Amino acid sequence: MRAALIQLDGSLEAPLAERVERAAGLVRAQRGADLVVLPELWAHGAWATDSWAESAAPLEGPVLDALRHAARETGCVLHGGSLLERLADGRVFNTAVVLGPDGELLATYRKIHRFGFDAGEAAVLAAGEDVATVDALGSRLGLATCYDLRFPELFRVLVDRGAQAFVVAASWPAKRREHWSLLARARAVEDQAWVFACGQAGTQAGVELAGGSLVVDPWGRVVAEAGTGEQVLEVEVDLGEVEGVRAGFPVLRDRRLSSATD
Repeated sequence: MRAALIQLDGSLEAPLAERVERAAGLVRAQRGADLVVLPELWAHGAWATDSWAESAAPLEGPVLDALRHAARETGCVLHGGSLLERLADGRVFNTAVVLGPDGELLATYRKIHRFGFDAGEAAVLAAGEDVATVDALGSRLGLATCYDLRFPELFRVLVDRGAQAFVVAASWPAKRREHWSLLARARAVEDQAWVFACGQAGTQAGVELAGGSLVVDPWGRVVAEAGTGEQVLEVEVDLGEVEGVRAGFPVLRDRRLSSATD
């Protein structure tokens, strides 16, 4: 399977419509890829909280339509990063979307863990309640977003639901770049799963972004890693390796505590 992680520059200088068209164009350029991943809140700005009230919208709209068309043209499974989803009751969620090669919506995931310690995202957005997996590419993918990476219990729930790979969309800050790489590897090692972690580069709302998108195999080895600038990280992987790793080193079988949530 060929994966392409699109590490966008997180600058918000261009109008939203231009940013959407540019991102969709980069997706369309990945013809031949089976899985394409965009970062967290790439269209709205993960750190531009002051503009969220204006840019949040129902999930079905121009941004999702552009992603649908790009997925169809590319013929890929597209993790479209996450969007600011406004519900009819006024609540706003950080919602990840996964589209199939036909452009149909395969899964959504509302971010459970909101960053900010009672400020920023934690103060403005509602918390998701449900974990999400999607069957695609001959495997089961578990979905997580940025700050979620710090909470291993989420990933254990995903494993209990059959996940063999995790797709993580993020806008991780540069000042905690080492945590980003370390945590991605930890989630791969402890859950014996592939990790596809796609971040943003550049500077956004005064925050320098880490870049460093990476793909980690079920042994915790980094098989591909981006630099700090905008780039497309391409890699060939065998998702089927998970079964062999788990059978040959059956650490998950020795767990004594089950997931705390159903």
